[in-house]
Amino acid sequence: MAHHLARGLLVLAALGLCASSLAGCAAFSPDGGMTAVSELTSQTIKKDVAFVRTPEVADAVDARVRQLLSRTLTAETAVQIALLNNKGLQAAYNELALAETDLVEQSLPPNPVFSVSRISGNGASEIERQVVGDILALATLPFRSDIARERFRQAQLRAALATLRLAADVRRAYVRAVAGNEMVALLTDAKATAESTARLAVKLGETGSVNKLDQAREQVFYAETTADLATARQTATSAREKLARLMGLWDDGLDFRLPSALPSLPRQPQALPSIEADAVAHRIDLQIARLELTALAKSLDLTEATRFVTLLDLAGISRRTQDPEGSPFRERGFDVQFQIPIFDGGEVRVRQAAETYNLAFNRLTERAVNVRSEARDAYRVYRSTYDIASHYQREILPLRKIITEEMQLRFSSMQVDIFALLTEARQRLASLRGAIDARQNFFLAQSGLQTAVNGGGAAASGGDDPTNIAAAAPADGDH
Repeated sequence: MAHHLARGLLVLAALGLCASSLAGCAAFSPDGGMTAVSELTSQTIKKDVAFVRTPEVADAVDARVRQLLSRTLTAETAVQIALLNNKGLQAAYNELALAETDLVEQSLPPNPVFSVSRISGNGASEIERQVVGDILALATLPFRSDIARERFRQAQLRAALATLRLAADVRRAYVRAVAGNEMVALLTDAKATAESTARLAVKLGETGSVNKLDQAREQVFYAETTADLATARQTATSAREKLARLMGLWDDGLDFRLPSALPSLPRQPQALPSIEADAVAHRIDLQIARLELTALAKSLDLTEATRFVTLLDLAGISRRTQDPEGSPFRERGFDVQFQIPIFDGGEVRVRQAAETYNLAFNRLTERAVNVRSEARDAYRVYRSTYDIASHYQREILPLRKIITEEMQLRFSSMQVDIFALLTEARQRLASLRGAIDARQNFFLAQSGLQTAVNGGGAAASGGDDPTNIAAAAPADGDH
């Protein structure tokens, strides 16, 4: 009896090994699937990523972050710190590792079930042993394993997309934080000037040299400048805090240094005549949608192949009966269980799988159209903001400087009064604020252009969420 039961186990094991060899059993990778993420990040934004899973890696990351924080931050160093230190990104990598467990699980054959039952009464006894195997799961294992590989590749791309999205957020926060510092410095100087002129107007008013209207104009300029400075400080502080959050900094890292002003504009803007083709070829969210369509197509084929049979179990049975009035005897046989498709012929599952595929196809087509449009729009915004910012640098600010110098000369020769000089100072302040805003808009547009080509912008509605890396299990995964 034990011999026959063991033979049944060996048969099921052989079937499982055969299916496993066809499916290609997956094993856990040493890095949790991070190789593809690291390569893609390095190729796209030239940055390093790290999946912190051991104390040694954590110590190395901390040392690298401290080294980067020891000097004044640039946009590139801020991005690198965030990619190493942001715990939300680490959580996304944890979800990638969880997705790998789904891949390994889907590539393993189902375990056989061994059962023993004993029934006795009136001196008689019966012992039955069974080994049950899911034949349908074994037969479909190669297909399910192939689908799981597509899902895992999607999970890797989602982790890479989360990485690029964080990098884009850090660049934008860095630009706003530095621009905020520059605006605060400008308004601080303007407030000091406005305060001096307001005091001068009061003194001149006491002597009768300035009427009440002119005094009020100087006072309101000082009051407005004070309010603008308070608003600018609040904006700069919030931008710095957001940058600190994205870089994952605690109390010991919040004293990081930022430059006092945004960098100069590049001499020439980028010329990207094939930006639409580049975006379609490189956008990670588009690659994820393509893989989703491929996985759904394979899942649809599997659903159609198993539409009539959703349950097929094979059991090897060995039974020993002990009769008090006779000698014991043994019985051996097998048991097959399958579902008869009388009421449900699989039409519902096939229709669901087909409509899910059609939904994904339409979403992919829509995404491709949107990607091309986003790329065109991002480049137009990039060029227009460059032209505006360079116009301020080449035309407006030099002219304002000439006007200021000429007004000072005329004031020194008493050709204009103090109020004409102060009026020009207010106009020059407006031009300087406009120049800072224009440069900020350009560098934000530059980051948006990179995002439009490679991916990493805001998640689309119903699209890919970087905090949800693990994809749903493939259809017909359980039997």
